[in-house]
Amino acid sequence: MQILTLTVRRAADPAAPVLGELPLTADQRTRSRYRYDLGADLAVLLRLPRGTILAHGDLLEAPTGERVRVVAQAEPTLWVTASSAIALVTAAYHLGNRHVPLEIQPDGLRLAPDPVLSAMVRGLGLTVREEVAPFQPVGGAYGDRAVPQGDAPSHDHTHSHGHSHSHGHSHSHDHGHSHSHSHPHP
Repeated sequence: MQILTLTVRRAADPAAPVLGELPLTADQRTRSRYRYDLGADLAVLLRLPRGTILAHGDLLEAPTGERVRVVAQAEPTLWVTASSAIALVTAAYHLGNRHVPLEIQPDGLRLAPDPVLSAMVRGLGLTVREEVAPFQPVGGAYGDRAVPQGDAPSHDHTHSHGHSHSHGHSHSHDHGHSHSHSHPHP
């Protein structure tokens, strides 16, 4: 069996030649170190930078240039719809407060099956339907879905520069409103 080690994630390119497709669930697309069998005597070994989150269509490349395309595999999900945009946004707000991986579409929200969250959303007056479908949660606002390494300009940034950022004064400020973040979690 041939084992292909994939070390670089590149942006989706539907026209790129590939050796095969790698169907992965949303959870599997968060793994940066793993082995998958593609059949036909081919296995792939992921050796991606820690924290890499793959998306449907991403290309994974071996040092030798061979590529495999990531495909979002259909999986059990909940599809949430509402009679108004404000009801859908309200549900997204409450699910976000619970740090739930969430796919946001113009006409609905998709999340992993969870009876407690399903009951909560139904209690808000929304419709919840179980579906088997590809699930592509939104990346976090702080870079959970990074630019593919092979396609990004070189940019290294660290906060350890070997010197102090202390300037002898405070950077605190007051906007006239609170920045506190507290809410109950179930």
